[in-house]
Amino acid sequence: MNTFQRRACGLLSSLSALSLMAQPVLAQSRAGAMPEDILPRPHKPAPQPSSAPSAAPTNAPAAGQTAVPPAPDANDLRTTSDPVVQDLFLSEPVMPWAASDAQALLTTIQQIGKEGLVPADYQPAALKAAIANGEGDALDTLASKVFGWLIEDLRDGRTPMPDRVQWFAVDPDRDDMPTGKIMAEALANHDVTGVVAALAPTVPDYAALRAELAATPMAKKDRRLLIMANMDRWRWLKRDLGDVYLLTNVPEFQLRLTVKNKIIRTYKTVVGKPGRTATPQLAETVSAVVFNPTWTVPQSITKGEGLGQKVLNNPNWARNAGYKATKDANGNVWVVQQPGPNNSLGLMKIDMPNEHAIYLHDTPAKQFFNEKVRAFSHGCIRTERAVELGMTMAILGAGMTASEAADISRSGKYTKVEMTRTFPVYLTYFTIARDIDGTLQTFADLYGRDAPVLASFQKPRELKTNQRKSDEEVIKLDNPL
Repeated sequence: MNTFQRRACGLLSSLSALSLMAQPVLAQSRAGAMPEDILPRPHKPAPQPSSAPSAAPTNAPAAGQTAVPPAPDANDLRTTSDPVVQDLFLSEPVMPWAASDAQALLTTIQQIGKEGLVPADYQPAALKAAIANGEGDALDTLASKVFGWLIEDLRDGRTPMPDRVQWFAVDPDRDDMPTGKIMAEALANHDVTGVVAALAPTVPDYAALRAELAATPMAKKDRRLLIMANMDRWRWLKRDLGDVYLLTNVPEFQLRLTVKNKIIRTYKTVVGKPGRTATPQLAETVSAVVFNPTWTVPQSITKGEGLGQKVLNNPNWARNAGYKATKDANGNVWVVQQPGPNNSLGLMKIDMPNEHAIYLHDTPAKQFFNEKVRAFSHGCIRTERAVELGMTMAILGAGMTASEAADISRSGKYTKVEMTRTFPVYLTYFTIARDIDGTLQTFADLYGRDAPVLASFQKPRELKTNQRKSDEEVIKLDNPL
């Protein structure tokens, strides 16, 4: 047994103890230390999104360029035969291509259907003709162009940004793995195939979808299309999700804590109701765990629903409900619900700063975890056994012992535990994915987000832009009720 395996075993044992320690009323605390080095050491943050200029989309051939219709292909599920005519997204320099490298690119394109992409998008017929005409400027230009498209789609996803409904998770891969750098590496090492293979997401769920696609008959076009769309969703995220992360697949109503691609704890979730309170897709960072949180009631409730006046006019009721009200200099009433088992946030909240005011939290309304379809919230993620999860984060992220975390959780006092080791949190939306038991399942399209993604795969590939997330309205979902 290697060092990591021993640490993982220690982590699982400690978490089993936490399941008992994390109840709202705890009996006796049991001391237990967590492995100190289960997480990687802090590293430099990823570069910020680039603001490089991009080419404008075009539907017509450029000067001197011939429109080449896509070649017939069994992987091509598109319903239109429009010519594929585009320019490179980024203004990367045209690179010299040896005939052998161009042939490797052609072979890779012809086989790219196994990655859930459409070979015809990358002009294989035109590339084959250019190779036959020999090395030179024409081959260099075309091969650089279609390889650039292939890199973009494998690294960032094929789906156009406007078709990614409520997508606000900025993928840093474009900054970490620039197109020109990848292309130069492939040509320098004469390894187009290897470089392309290395762009695939590392999460095991992607590999499971790829295997399912290979096993699905070509005649089952709808099924293949749905698999391809969900493979693409993994490419929208960072290629490597990290050594330790939290991930929830909203339509599954489950949250998982993953270490080294192994799920070590799962929690039922309650997610946003369809409509304006649907949970958006995010990639954020755990910054702190709050035990025994307070809740500042939004003005939409304090003023709009009259809670402020009710608290002011009924002090005994307010005291029993845990509400305190104050007036500011402008006469506005502010209501704060105090810590306690009836607090709308329950006994734990995980801070993950974002413009949507989304977070993970406990809830006093635990009966909803017994429902099969758990879409009842105003957007935030209510989490089963939330105190246990918060203690786990405090142990892993702030170096606390299990007994220290337990003492804080049951103190009844507001306590914010800042993370010294941070964790990514991914709020995702997959309609075919491995469930928490590792079995590939189909989930209901809770928010109707499949249709635009599926439609995009039935049209020719679109030119990429510099857009990194949805330009839809940001709805501040700060109501846990």
